[in-house]
Amino acid sequence: MYAGKMVFTQIMEHLPWKTFHRIVKRHQGDHRARTLNCAEHFRILAFAQLTYRESLRDIEACLGAQSAKLYHLGIRDAVSRSTLADANEVRPWQIYSDFAHILIAQARKLYAKDNFGIDLDNTVYALDSTTIDLCLSMFPWAPFRSAKAAVKLHTLLNLREIYLVLYIFQTVSCMTLTCSTYLFPKPEPSMLWTKAMSIFRAYTHCI
Repeated sequence: MYAGKMVFTQIMEHLPWKTFHRIVKRHQGDHRARTLNCAEHFRILAFAQLTYRESLRDIEACLGAQSAKLYHLGIRDAVSRSTLADANEVRPWQIYSDFAHILIAQARKLYAKDNFGIDLDNTVYALDSTTIDLCLSMFPWAPFRSAKAAVKLHTLLNLREIYLVLYIFQTVSCMTLTCSTYLFPKPEPSMLWTKAMSIFRAYTHCI
């Protein structure tokens, strides 16, 4: 019985792949890539994110368990964690950064006319922070506990149009907020970046 396309496949079809390939070509991301090109690498990372995989071993086990369906997901074969680790290390991060900005621009257009749910005269921003655990042996500059490293990711979101305004990483040892989410009105257009940064510094006390 035909059940239609998988949800993950449908999501991937909405992405501007021609733009992605142009970005890959600009940064020579597939240069000497024999087993895992950038498009397939992106699909695997997206699959891992959407299915809440927690490690390379977890990704490998999950893809291996669904080996009969990988072709329909746009993935040629199950990938070993060593291959994925190598790709994570050598692929230019600028590829995914540039592509993220393209997707953010598309998302802004989609949400621009959505009802915010609250009657406000101005656009509002949300400031939030979260801790990301890291391996202490690989990131000794970010000690968190005796056997663990970590960094804080601070994000500033435009809630009316649902897009990322700014994000900043810092070590956990730096002072942060006890209540991490605040709302504040949109600054004047000519001073948007300056005022957003000054508010961000005032609340985090560490930039």
